[in-house]
Amino acid sequence: MDYIKAFIVGGIICVLAQILMDKTKMMPGRVMVTLVILGCVLGAIGIYEPLVEWAGCGASVPLIGFGYNLWKGVKEAIDIHGFLGLFRGGFKAAATGTAAALIFSYIASLLFQPKMKK
Repeated sequence: MDYIKAFIVGGIICVLAQILMDKTKMMPGRVMVTLVILGCVLGAIGIYEPLVEWAGCGASVPLIGFGYNLWKGVKEAIDIHGFLGLFRGGFKAAATGTAAALIFSYIASLLFQPKMKK
C-alpha cells in the first residue's frame, strides 16, 4: 500500500507541475523554482509534513519535497544556532541530494556524448 500512496501523490504533484507548464507561459525553470518555494511555504505552515509522513517518497522526492527539506533544515538550524542557522540549515539539509545530483550528472556527461539539435 505504501507504494501505491507514493505513486499517487508523486503522480499528482507531477501532473500539477505539467499542467502549470502547459497552461501558463511559465518556463520550466520558473515552474521548478515555484515548486521549491511552495514546498518551503507548505512546510512552514505545517501542511506538508503530514503529507510526507503519509505518502513517503511520493511527497519527498519531487521538487516540492526538496523545498520542504530546505525549510526543515533551516528550522532545525535556527533552533540550534540562532540567526546564523538561517544560512547554514538549508545547505546542510540539501547537501546530500545536491552532491548526488552533481556527481551523477558528471558521470553521465562522461559516459554520453550529447549532441545539439540543428
